[in-house]
Amino acid sequence: MIEQTLERKWGYSSFRPLQREAVESVISGRDTLVVLPTGGGKSLCYQLPAACGIGLVVVISPLIALMDDQVTAACQIGLKAGALHSQTKEALRKRTFAELYNGSLELLYISPERLVGGGLLEIIRPHVGLFAVDEAHCVSHWGHEFRPEYRQLGDIFADFPDTPRLALTATATPTVQGDICVQLGLRSPLSLIGHPDRPNLIYRAFPRHDQTRQVIDVIKRHPDEGGIVYAQTRREVDRIASSLSKAGISCAPYHAGLSASERSKTQDDFVHERLDVIVATIAFGMGIDRSNVRYVVHANTPKSVEHYQQESGRAGRDGEPAECILFFSISDIIMHRKLSATDNGVSPERRRIIDRQLSEISRYAISPVCRHRLLAEHFGKPYPPEDQPEQSSETGCGACDVCLGETKELPDSEALLTSQKIISAVFRTESRFGAAYVVKVLLGQENERIIQNGHSTLRVFGLMKDSTEPAIRAWIDQLVVQGHLAVTDGEYPLLKITKSGLALCKGEGKVRLGLPSQKLSRGERRNKASAKAGASQGDVHSPMFEKLRKLRLLLARKLNIAPYMVFADSVLTSLSILKPDSLEKLRMIKGIGDCKRDQYGKAFLEVLSGSDPEIVAERFT
Repeated sequence: MIEQTLERKWGYSSFRPLQREAVESVISGRDTLVVLPTGGGKSLCYQLPAACGIGLVVVISPLIALMDDQVTAACQIGLKAGALHSQTKEALRKRTFAELYNGSLELLYISPERLVGGGLLEIIRPHVGLFAVDEAHCVSHWGHEFRPEYRQLGDIFADFPDTPRLALTATATPTVQGDICVQLGLRSPLSLIGHPDRPNLIYRAFPRHDQTRQVIDVIKRHPDEGGIVYAQTRREVDRIASSLSKAGISCAPYHAGLSASERSKTQDDFVHERLDVIVATIAFGMGIDRSNVRYVVHANTPKSVEHYQQESGRAGRDGEPAECILFFSISDIIMHRKLSATDNGVSPERRRIIDRQLSEISRYAISPVCRHRLLAEHFGKPYPPEDQPEQSSETGCGACDVCLGETKELPDSEALLTSQKIISAVFRTESRFGAAYVVKVLLGQENERIIQNGHSTLRVFGLMKDSTEPAIRAWIDQLVVQGHLAVTDGEYPLLKITKSGLALCKGEGKVRLGLPSQKLSRGERRNKASAKAGASQGDVHSPMFEKLRKLRLLLARKLNIAPYMVFADSVLTSLSILKPDSLEKLRMIKGIGDCKRDQYGKAFLEVLSGSDPEIVAERFT
């Protein structure tokens, strides 16, 4: 039955990895833990059981901003869905409660606060067939987004002993996975742990030296495509958004300092493709459910690898090629540590966890090692995945700056000599200055301060004049991350030499240094990403694809829904290539179920036969 329902509702003839196992486990009444990467199809694991008549599926999620879109998307495939949260409008709230009372609701999206707030449990008791906890990592204090209200869910579930529990997340280390099972009281759960690798994503990590220009360069590689830019503070978000607007880029800021209505409008404009770019704080969670985000830029370093995996994972959720870029500076890590140290609400144990997480994201950003491998191994999985035998350690992933040859690792002898030069400069300037000053000394750049300090006469003055300022700054950051240099606390951070740094000067110990070495054109990047994802960008950007994309946008605006809710980009690609000429053939396209065929099929067939998208959209009812 589940195959027929999958085909009829979603238009898919086969499952993605672990989906079938999850659905069968839930329907059989077993508690289940599902860890799948973003875009891996976690929502199907609870929506399909709802469509199969398991009873009311209560989906608990912290992402209030996402719930209404998720309800709309579920209704588009013929499910009876509703949401209850603090921003639910009164008319919708009354309708949802009416459907709860009469037992007609199949899916209920709800925030944990609303569920534990009382008054609802007795209403759902006669109908509930499954509790599904989305973003389940929030229950673990070992995770990256711990939320205390999630800890109350276990007590609620205990009051429903006959109801199965499903925990879902995209980002969970083995430690977090175990904690999820304990905190939610999962009983002998089936653990379905997918591989975290996202082969359609190209990962890049570069030193940050000109933040705004570097961000604009990325955006210009993706004209008229959706993207997200993360920055560390509200001030930086506003500054970057202003600079992007001045450069003619369609963008808006998004952070907690804006009013709820401003945030809601920005998100709505982005999801409905009236806005190309959102610039947001990395600390402020966003419920962005736009499947065709083509790039995510971290203008500042996030707080953990888990945060980075989740935030970068908002790119390419439709399975098409996408780019994820991190611009790293040690100053970001220093700021994160300062904020943690000054927060009295953070326990010593939690502070140690935060410190470890900052070290891990720093190593990811500076290591001249395959990014796909680093991410996979962080989450306890080998790389390449066992089902991708064509990849090897020799060829690399072909989808990150290291394996594409954009970042080169210095030979061991050169890395050691470079490190010794930098550490010597810190020593000769008596560890009394910050990185910017040491860089100027090494480059031989005289200024009044350097002359007054007598440092223009040092043997290290101009010792690295053949290098560039961004390169030396990047190497200093790498030495700090590897523990060969340290940065002091205080208003003016100073560079200090560690024991391992002194050992390097004696030729003892190991050091690895990398450096960006070249730039690829946009076309080369897209071609490599396409090959990795098994898609043809030539087809994606064909004239017919653009006509179908225009029709999708016009229909979505007429219906006031997000364009991806009509059809995903992958569906438009298939339509533009296969050009079906009947409703029967249209139904054979992967991703087109009965409801969407009946609602949109004739309109898309008209455009495929040569009609103008605007005329077709105008006639659409």
